Amino acid sequence: MRAMGGEQVEEAVADCTALLRTAVERDWRAVKAGRLDWSCRETAEHIASDLIAYAGQLAGRPQDAYVPFEIALDEGTGNAGLLHVIETTGALLAAAVRTTPPLVRAFHPYPFRSADRTGFAAMGVAEALLHTHDIAEGLGLSYAPSDELAESVLTHLFPHVRPGPAPWPTLLWATGRGELPSRAPVTEWRWNNNLVIPAERLTLVGVRPAAARDLRIGGDGGFDWIEDGPYEGTRDAAGMTVKAYEEGVHRPEFGMFALVRHEDGRAVGGMGFHSAPDEDGRVEIGYDLAETARGQGYATEGLRALADWALAREDVRQLFAVVERANIPSQAVVLRAGFRQVGAGEEFLTYELQGGGDQVGQGLS
Repeated sequence: MRAMGGEQVEEAVADCTALLRTAVERDWRAVKAGRLDWSCRETAEHIASDLIAYAGQLAGRPQDAYVPFEIALDEGTGNAGLLHVIETTGALLAAAVRTTPPLVRAFHPYPFRSADRTGFAAMGVAEALLHTHDIAEGLGLSYAPSDELAESVLTHLFPHVRPGPAPWPTLLWATGRGELPSRAPVTEWRWNNNLVIPAERLTLVGVRPAAARDLRIGGDGGFDWIEDGPYEGTRDAAGMTVKAYEEGVHRPEFGMFALVRHEDGRAVGGMGFHSAPDEDGRVEIGYDLAETARGQGYATEGLRALADWALAREDVRQLFAVVERANIPSQAVVLRAGFRQVGAGEEFLTYELQGGGDQVGQGLS
């Protein structure tokens, strides 16, 4: 997996400025940028503004709002000078991405009110790609980024969008800038950064489709795993995530999470849902740990946190888990997390946890 990071920000900005430099003598204020209400000049200024804003979020790390500042160009700055500003703000974002620790998050409104360094990098790349397209369309220039960059944006920020025949047309469609056969036009859209759920010693970090794809084929998914991780169940769950994404039924908040230990930032296991809740609000949950992480209460802690989060939602009424009869430790985990046994087969036992009560975390300690 090619991680989304500073290198991708630099690549997107370099492509943007190289193209726009071919039209630097044009009057960008007199031309509308594609389907936007902004002129090409305003759109180029917006690229720089977003790049520095994302760098500011990673550097300042606010949790409830944007850092309260705006970028302003000196009076009389021409198009060439503006391109230099875009290059500079892109370099600042790339540097902020590279120097921010993986688990650090800062405020961004969509959809869970925070983003990590990967998310801010992806948003910076998206701003550069999409608004370069808008300006190019207005100026009559030909532009298309690499498939790899466009696909990275899709798998990081549009996990709810079914992949199309090619990444760039799919990204244009997903942001209301183009059409795809057999798909309705998009009139409203937003970024979709990954969800994190805090626990006492762990953070449950939502696994993006790009990371899930890497885990499925034997990679680390961008996580620093303990020595014997990830376990085979985590790779199987990653495959389920990729399948749901490719079929267009993936709901990111009901995907898989990596259990990342606070003390050293290392992933110790995986946990998550087998699908989105059904029409009755019922959803299956599963988990596993690397062998050396077992017996320390991590699975119980993670399951309690995930169950609390899920049952606080209006669309979830019941969680259930299916555990092998021979897996006594896993049975103990669900019982400690407040589940009760409701079914028994030859090979598996079924447990459930109902919403609307005070069952979560009320099992054995």
